[in-house]
Amino acid sequence: MDLRGALRRTAMTRPAVLAVTLPGATELRLEAEAEVRRRGWPVVDAPAAADLLVVCGDPASDDTPWLDGIERSMPEPALRIVAGESGQLADALDTARRDLIDKAATRRAAEVAEVAHVADVSDEPGGHEHGDHEGHGDGHDHTMGEVAGLPMAERGDDRDELRLDRLHVPIGPASSDWPAGLVLRLTLQGDVVQGVEVDHLPLPPSPRLPFWDEPWLRAAHGDEVSRGSAVRRRCAAHLDSAGRLLAVVGWDDVAARCRRLRDEVLSGASRESIGGDLRRTVRRVERSRPLRWSIAGLGELPADRARAAGVSGPALAADGDAHDRLLKWLHEVERGLEGLDDARPLAPDDRTGPRGRLDGPQPPSRALLDILPELLTGAEFACARIIVASLDPDLDELALAPVSGAAHA
Repeated sequence: MDLRGALRRTAMTRPAVLAVTLPGATELRLEAEAEVRRRGWPVVDAPAAADLLVVCGDPASDDTPWLDGIERSMPEPALRIVAGESGQLADALDTARRDLIDKAATRRAAEVAEVAHVADVSDEPGGHEHGDHEGHGDGHDHTMGEVAGLPMAERGDDRDELRLDRLHVPIGPASSDWPAGLVLRLTLQGDVVQGVEVDHLPLPPSPRLPFWDEPWLRAAHGDEVSRGSAVRRRCAAHLDSAGRLLAVVGWDDVAARCRRLRDEVLSGASRESIGGDLRRTVRRVERSRPLRWSIAGLGELPADRARAAGVSGPALAADGDAHDRLLKWLHEVERGLEGLDDARPLAPDDRTGPRGRLDGPQPPSRALLDILPELLTGAEFACARIIVASLDPDLDELALAPVSGAAHA
């Protein structure tokens, strides 16, 4: 019995999914997460653990090299699909699963045939042949300046005037639970961040408004939007941000609960149906001392510094650290339950989206990105993703012009 092959084919019926979201594809990401969760397929955060790469959004030509690199890092059999349009993901996942099962069977057949061939050759006289190892070549061209594709460390003075290795490390754009399109280039000495350069993937032109800000921008444009729909979008955005931060910290079960609540809010669930679960989730987060200890003090952003940097929204109101921002999101969701079904029209001059004022001199997420170097410098490398997740900038907002009298669709 081919137990190994059977196990591989069985695993492919529930492939491990690595999702990558491109700028402008928030709605597709939400659809992908909900569909994968409905199927019970495992979600992983590294290519080495993935069977299926799901790209949410239409890749540009500039995206091809790094997406190819991710796919090459996945163990065979591996497959990449693109979710470019809403409503097509379920069929694409069905096809991907069948293809993976076929690839696993084909690969196993090839392995069996190779083993049989080697066995036949080894029974022949002189069958033990060795490859040409002259020069000990390994097929890889290593230069003095790089190791495994990363630049070698330089020397630099640290804050104690010691000469420590200085390494340049990029994060993004394909990290899990990471703002879509964001790229950070960190300079590290030891495990401490000494410098930060903020960059991002090109933002493709799109006729669609940023998903999380859509109700307020439509109302500013003159469309009739109910207050309830705006409240739902704000609550869902905060639950999405909370789920991302909790996942980065390692609270996967509570992160999954936040994401399920997010999807229920977006699908029109009543406050009676979700209120109890939401309150239990918030109380659990509030009362957890290990959670507080793990993120308290990270990314300290007092209100006066936030205001001076142009930060608005929850990051300003939280007046504190990553833990304060997490609780602020969840408390705003609790308060928003009462307004989920408010049918009154949203006032055109109400322009405060989930991340802050949409009628300021710059989009709210621009200020969140600009404050990142200050918050990350001096932090330990392991804390960098937590700090980023606690701000959760939405790069889709960067394509917005300032909203004054009307939104720019």
